[in-house]
Order: sequence, then structure tokens, then C-alpha cells
Amino acid sequence: MSNLSLLLLLLGLLVVGYQIGLHRSRGLVRGATGERLHSRPQYHGVVVGLWAVGPALILVVIWQLLAPGVIEQALVSQLQDVQPGLSDQEQRVALRRIDNLASNKGLVMGAHDWELTAAQTLSAMRKTSGWILAGLSATLIALGLLFSLSRMSPSLRARNQVEKVVQGVLMISSGVAILTTIGIVLSMVGETLKFFTFISPLDFFLGTTWQPVFHVTETSGYGHYGMLPLLGGTVLVAAIALLFAIPVGLLAAIYLSEYAPGRVRSFAKPALEVLAGIPTIVYGVFALVTVGPFLASVGDMVGLHIRATSALTAGLVMGIMLIPFISSLSDDIITQVPKALRDGSLGLGATKSETIRKVVLPAALPGIAGAVLLAASRAVGETMIVVLAAGNAPVLTANPFEAVSTMTVTIVNQLTGDSDFAGPQSLVAFALGLTLFAITLVMNIVALAIVRKYREQYE
Repeated sequence: MSNLSLLLLLLGLLVVGYQIGLHRSRGLVRGATGERLHSRPQYHGVVVGLWAVGPALILVVIWQLLAPGVIEQALVSQLQDVQPGLSDQEQRVALRRIDNLASNKGLVMGAHDWELTAAQTLSAMRKTSGWILAGLSATLIALGLLFSLSRMSPSLRARNQVEKVVQGVLMISSGVAILTTIGIVLSMVGETLKFFTFISPLDFFLGTTWQPVFHVTETSGYGHYGMLPLLGGTVLVAAIALLFAIPVGLLAAIYLSEYAPGRVRSFAKPALEVLAGIPTIVYGVFALVTVGPFLASVGDMVGLHIRATSALTAGLVMGIMLIPFISSLSDDIITQVPKALRDGSLGLGATKSETIRKVVLPAALPGIAGAVLLAASRAVGETMIVVLAAGNAPVLTANPFEAVSTMTVTIVNQLTGDSDFAGPQSLVAFALGLTLFAITLVMNIVALAIVRKYREQYE
């Protein structure tokens, strides 16, 4: 039985258990003499369904986590008896080939007899594991159903039990999100420390030359891994994008929320939000084919040398992409400002524009700061537009008309191809990723400080 079929079966049994508990609890109401149910029948039904499916679901999750490792160890033991002397690499290759045979995926090269035998053994072990899991699950379902029905009574606090289960699920969900973040950070920290065994942290954080060497010799060394050119390119492109997107997006939000008629707003807001759904690779092609040559031709007309692939090209197109993030979120925040604030300002004699500048925008500033932070984070982490439009030149420059490279583009370049993660050429991607994480964290802290300051002022 496949995992999907098993989950669908458990979902169906949950519904069946709910219906049984619901019907049984209503029977208690009809049969009890003057005794009322502590909880509504729906909660009794949920309790029965959870007891019927919950233990079996926990078993399935644990089984799916542990069974593949146990089966693989048994298969490895068989391989050591049939084919002794296999190295670790040969053993991993053999296991992949046997798994492909057992899964009916086939092989590019013909299989040996011992591989066919091992594939048959693997299939048999998987089938046996599936039947054992199905039998244990059925046993737990029956025991859980009988136990929940035997405990059902008018005084059962079913609602409290359901609320505890829901609270536990919410806590687990929050824990998964937090643990995932911690796991990502720890994995990057570990690989970054390995990178710093090859390259000095001072050379990485303060170096002004980015010139990695992929074919290391005694004379060439590992090359230069100075991060400042990449950090400068990232900041330059993001600054251009934000300088373009923040005024346009904020003015569009003010117009849509305060001035636009209902008919115009109903058309303009969805049309503007369409920009958020365009894939970034499309923006990159648009920058490479249209915006870059246009800016180069404009520069020739005014006597400026503007490269078709430059920080300006990438920044402007990225700014177009960020407009809906700022405008849509800011529009929603401005719309939520209480009407009483507007009416009070207008009643004191302020004009509409003065009300917007001195009342509405300050009241909506925490939300607008969050929208700008989201746009800034997207600008710092954008990859495809910069890959195609920025020129991929890791040089330290403040000239927006020249080609630059960013940290995200460099991460892609360093991890493209065969990467063994044994040298600084690949490990540097984790150091750059950890630096990006730190930059984003600082931006969040600044935004929270702004929100806290102005919230206290208006509270």
C-alpha cells in the first residue's frame, strides 16, 4: 500500500470515527435521565475520530522514518555477504542501482545476477514492511475506537480534549518553523567555518578582489575571495530598485486609496498586482532585450556610456517588479486607518492633502515600513534579473552605468556544476548565504524598531 493510499484511508477512517462518535453522543442525550452533555456532540465525534486515527498516524510517521534505514542496513548486510570488498562509493552506487531495479525504473547498463537477486529481496522486504505496518495500524485503529467509545459519557470533557489537541498541533507547527530556521542557520554556520579554514575571515569580509581559482596549483593557491565587490553590487542594485519602487509604489497606493474613484480602483489595483505574478526570469529577459539596449541608446544620445548590462538596468527592472509589493501592501494599510482620524483632521480645517501627509501616512507608517522591508528583502535576494541584466562583473564600483555582480548571483555561479564541497570554491556559497541572512536580520530589527516607536506614539 502506498503512502498516499494509507493517508487517504486514515482520512476516511477519521470521518467514519467522527460519525460514529456523533451518533453515539446523540444517543447519550436521548437515553440520559436529566443529565446533560458537558460538550456538544460534534466534540465527541472529533474525540472518537482522533483516538481512532491518531495513534495509527503517529505509527505511520515513525515507521516511514525508521523503516527505510532498517531495510537498507539489512540489504547492506546481504551485499557484504554476496559481494565482499565493495568500497563505500561502490556500495552507494550498487544501492542506487538495486533501488532502481526494485522500483522498476530500469538501468542504463545491464544488471548483474546478484543485483537482480538483491532487487527481489528489497521488493520483498518493502512489501513485508507494508503489510506489517497495515496490520499494526489496523490494530491501533480498532483499539483506539473501542477505547474512545468505552470512555464516552455525558460528563466527558470532549471539548477540552479537542482544544488541547488543537493547541498541540499549533505548537508543533510553530516549533517546526523555528527548528527549520535554526537548522538552516546551523548548516550554513558549519560550512562557513569550513570555508574559513581555507580563507581568512579578514580577507573575506574586507577583501576588495573577487577572483576564485577552480584549478588549484602550488603557485596559484585558492585565489581571492573578497566579499566587498559582491556586497557593493548587491547594495547598489537594491538601492536603485528601492529608489525607483518606493516613490512610485507609495504614490500609487495613496492615489488608489484616497483619490481614485471606485471604478478606477477596481481596475487599476488588480492590473498593478499582475506585476507580482510575472516570473522573475521574464523580467530578466525583458531587461536584457528591451531595457538594457534602450538605456544604452539614451546614454549615447546624451553623451554617457551606459552598458546594456549594468546595475542601472537590473535596478530599474527590479524596481518595476517591486512596485506591486509596496503599492498593494501600503494601500491595504492606508485603507485600514480609522475614518475618525480623517474626519477629525478635515473638521479642524485641514485640506485633503494635509490630512494625508500629517495624519494618514504617520498612522500607517508601521505598515508602510513593513512593506518597504519586504521589498528590500526581495531586492537583496533577487537572482534571475541580476544574472541576465547586471553583467556579472565582480568589481567594486559605485558607477550604476557599469556591470556588477551580486551575492546571490555568485552563490549560483559557485554551486553550478560538480561541487564536492571540499574546497573554498563551493564552501564560499555558504559564507555568502550566511552574510545575506545577517543583512536580512538587521533589516528586520530596524523595521521592528520603527514600528515599535510609532505604535507607542499613536497608542
